[in-house]
Amino acid sequence: MKKGLVSVLMGIYNCASTLEEAVDSIIAQTYGDWELIMCDDGSSDETRTVAERICKKEKRARLIFNEHNMGLAKTLNHCLEYAEGEFIARMDGDDVCSPDRFEKELSALSSDKNAALVSSAMYFYDEEGVHGQIVNPEKPNEYDLIKRSPFCHAPCMMRTESLLKVNGYRTDDDTLRIEDYDLWYRIYAHGMYGINIPDLLYGMREDRNAFLRKRKYVYRVNEYKLKRSICKTFNLGIKYKILTVKPLIIGLIPMWIYKILHRRALKA
Repeated sequence: MKKGLVSVLMGIYNCASTLEEAVDSIIAQTYGDWELIMCDDGSSDETRTVAERICKKEKRARLIFNEHNMGLAKTLNHCLEYAEGEFIARMDGDDVCSPDRFEKELSALSSDKNAALVSSAMYFYDEEGVHGQIVNPEKPNEYDLIKRSPFCHAPCMMRTESLLKVNGYRTDDDTLRIEDYDLWYRIYAHGMYGINIPDLLYGMREDRNAFLRKRKYVYRVNEYKLKRSICKTFNLGIKYKILTVKPLIIGLIPMWIYKILHRRALKA
């Protein structure tokens, strides 16, 4: 691992129209010692062509491919195989981040040598503008972990040694849509922890109804199983065991109520 180098893992899939803007926000970082590893996950649009053009102009960027569409977790693990940095940062091909994101995240990890990861607050936007944000606790514990995923995935930066210690992302079916949540759980289960920066350093491009496509009940079951594992691992009391069934209940409530709850969550 190259000391100080930030390896940015970016799975790209059908994001030809937004990829250059996303990469430009990395190029604009005030911290310049980074490498960008883009993995095309079987795109059917011009994503690969755009990525190739970026790599010709930016020598810190490289492009790899999956033989077919494999999903986020396997794609990120593929990127990880090529990473040479002391730190691993995430970025999606249709988002943006502030120019001081890497600088602030590295500063946070430098200030807390024992932290395995850092993330930041994140806002959501579309063509009409910003429509929500998430701000998580600054130093989540196991009790925060059971409530919900305590870190935003896309803005995160991890110590490479910490990510390798837990063998990267799990790719089993029971982690579908909760790959990041499962990763945080395993990091904490290994005696490590993470921290959050309250600043809005990352913008996720997401239309206002995207959450409806993530509502399949199987994803709720996956979250329920994960929460049960968290309770068992950290020997949490009955109060927190009750919280494990929350995803199952939410998956059954009427759509109009779910929309209200979702809007409130994005103002947290």
